[in-house]
Formats: sequence, C-alpha cells, structure tokens
Amino acid sequence: MLFHLPKVPAEIRISHLNARINEQRKRIAQSTASKLELLQLTQQLVKESRVRKKNNQKIYVLDFKGDVQASAVENLREEITLILATAKAGRDRVLVRLESPGGMVHGYGLAAAQLVRLRDAGFHLTICVDKVAASGGYMMACIASEIVSAPFAVVGSIGVVAQVPNFNRLLKEHHVDFELYTAGQFKRTVTMFGENTPEGKAKFEEELQQTHQLFKHFVEKYRPQLNVEKVATGEHWYGEDARDLNLVDKLQTSDEYLLSLLPQHDVYVIQTRRKPTLGEKLGLQAAQMADAFIPSVVGKLVNEVTKLNSSLPMFRDNKF
Repeated sequence: MLFHLPKVPAEIRISHLNARINEQRKRIAQSTASKLELLQLTQQLVKESRVRKKNNQKIYVLDFKGDVQASAVENLREEITLILATAKAGRDRVLVRLESPGGMVHGYGLAAAQLVRLRDAGFHLTICVDKVAASGGYMMACIASEIVSAPFAVVGSIGVVAQVPNFNRLLKEHHVDFELYTAGQFKRTVTMFGENTPEGKAKFEEELQQTHQLFKHFVEKYRPQLNVEKVATGEHWYGEDARDLNLVDKLQTSDEYLLSLLPQHDVYVIQTRRKPTLGEKLGLQAAQMADAFIPSVVGKLVNEVTKLNSSLPMFRDNKF
C-alpha cells in the first residue's frame, strides 16, 4: 500500500522595500552625516512618504529563477494568485526579476501562462533581466509590458532543441535485442535503444518545427514590435544589441530600476518559501552535526600525528 504525504504548505513573506531601504539610509546617516544632513534626510523621507500616499500606487516584486523543468512555477502561481486577489489592476503594477536559460516546453509554457494571467487582468507587467532570459525564459519575458535588461544580460534564443543518444549499434555488438511495441504509427518516433527509422526521424523533426512555430507565434502575439523572423534563429544577444533588435526596451539593472521607483511608489517584495519536510530537517541536522563533529575529530587526529611525528625524528619530513 502506498501512502501519499500531504504537500508541505508554502510560506509567503511580504516585505516593504521602501521601509527596508529607508531604515538602512538612516543608519548610515546616523554614523556618517552631520546633524543638519540627518535632519535634511528625515525631511526628505517624510516628503517621499507623502508623495507615495498621494499616488497610492503599489508595485509588487516577484522573483523567478528557472531551472530546466521550470520548477519555480509552483511558487509563481501562488504569488500571482495572491496579487490577483488583493491588488488593483490599472493602478498597481507587477515587476518580475527573471533569470532563466530555458528548459522543458511544457514547464515554461505553464510559467508563461501564469504571467499571461496578470496581463489579461489588466496589470502593467515589467520583466527585469539581470543575467539571462533565453529560450523558455524569453518566452516568459515577452509577455511583459516592458522588458528591462542589464547591459550584458543574455536574451533571445528563440528556438527549439532536442538531443537523443542512440545505443542501438552498441547493443547489437553485444548481441542484445531491444524490442519496442507501440499502438499508433508515431507513438514513438526516435528512441535511445531501438533502431531509428527515416520516417521516425522525419516525424521527430516535424514536431520540433511545429513547436518552433508555436514559440514564434507566441512571441509575435505579445511583442508585435519585434521582427520575429529575423530573431527566431536560435541565436542570443547581449543587452545593447537586444535593445536594437527590440528584444528588450531599456538597459538598466533591476536594482537601479527599483531604486528609481521607491520615492513615488510603495514597493513590496513577495517571496515564497516552502517549509522543509521532516526528512529534510533530519538531513539538515545530520549535516550540521557532521560539520561540528568532523573538524574536532580531524583536529585531534592532527594533534596525535604531530606528537607521533615529533617523537619519531626519522619521519619528521613526511607529508600527510
């Protein structure tokens, strides 16, 4: 009998970036500035607070760091649901700090669909790319109302790739038969262990081309100012060239962009953290015990070896 443990609930943390930055500004000023400068800073902070209250516009910041499977989509979907349930479209805005080299089509398709929820609800969406938004990462980025890229961020790679090793000849050399049974002509096109037919290879290539066409149509839909046929070659570009090709709109780091928003907008960073399971906690405790135990054991061993080495002059020059 199999027992399915319940999914560990996520913990969503929301921090007011303005308050955090301003507190740091005051701490530095208290240590380095004169009384007059400290007074001027206090007055400036009060003025900025009044401006933000008058504007009454919130900006919600999310982070997406993508792997091959786009596993961060689990957190992204919960964060977007929270925003849709509480924020006001047309007034509040969303900013996503995106970092991803791409990965599985279905994983990044779902991640992109989550961002589409924001666009469809009427939110102004900004995507900031500090390092890389390529392939599936760029598919997510193109949904944004504006894309802000660091000068040397890697952007683009609008293409599809698949690699399949084949061990059929090796199996034949060792007299190993591999038998594959399917129902449906193209249930399996190419395999790792069977003999791949020209028909199977052609169908596999056709599927790749179909996926590429879907990718291009998706980018074209959300970024009509982009000449998709010109950039959908699988190539990638750095920030300035990407801007010239309309892959991005502005060259700026996410830090600089956010800092420019702070005086007039209330900026909230939303972060989701999944609580570790019991097994993960036990593993962490074991690792911490090992970190504390091993150095002391090694230290004692070194002391004993040093004593032995000093008592045996003939071995004094040996290295351990």
